Amino acid sequence: MKTAFITGSSRGIGRAVAIRLAKDGYRIIVHGAGTTEKALETKKIIEENGGIAEIMIADLSDLEQTKKLAASVGNVDVLILNASIQYKTPWQEISERACYEQLNCNFVSSLLLIQSVVPYMKSAGGGRIITIGSVQERKPHPDMVVYSASKAAQTNMMQSLSLQLAPFGITVNNVAPGVIYTDRNKEALSDPAYAKKVTDSIPMGYYGEPEDCAGLVSLLCSEGGRYITGQSIFVDGGKGIQ
Repeated sequence: MKTAFITGSSRGIGRAVAIRLAKDGYRIIVHGAGTTEKALETKKIIEENGGIAEIMIADLSDLEQTKKLAASVGNVDVLILNASIQYKTPWQEISERACYEQLNCNFVSSLLLIQSVVPYMKSAGGGRIITIGSVQERKPHPDMVVYSASKAAQTNMMQSLSLQLAPFGITVNNVAPGVIYTDRNKEALSDPAYAKKVTDSIPMGYYGEPEDCAGLVSLLCSEGGRYITGQSIFVDGGKGIQ
């Protein structure tokens, strides 16, 4: 049985991806930051559906915790880099700490975890690496300068690594969600006026669900996705091309 490690899979898009890949037959490593409560919920759902899961906890904004996680994660066939931190702050008011927390979690931790899993993927004859980006890497929000920049940097890294790892049968791609209804933005979208403003900006006229991203990730991880690499694919209802 192959193993998939999904960062930030205690909730939201990461949880949906973990559940989907478990149904596809992968043993899942569920990752969360801080407490295990939400991660345990994901694990329980997977096991109730007949899947196998374990939990690892680490704050990826703390590079020492990231390094320990990278050293202990073991042999992984699929790495999904979903965890991120997003602060909404006018650019003049961004603190150094907030900057580094976002960069560490959204970009540096991705590099460290890729470095840790690639040796096994090479020895196994292949693997899948997928970064979860954001429509903001193309259309940055004015109050999320660091977040959007970190996602753009992660995608640039993905493109570079896709060329370097292709000879080893390792595909590297990016899935860039638009507005997805998760607990991160549930409160904001509960305001009817704001929700209308958001949906008016989406050509398809509605925001997505986490499962909309999970389906694409499933394809990229499958044998059907073996010839797709170096791509950044937007799951955004058309928002990114307006």
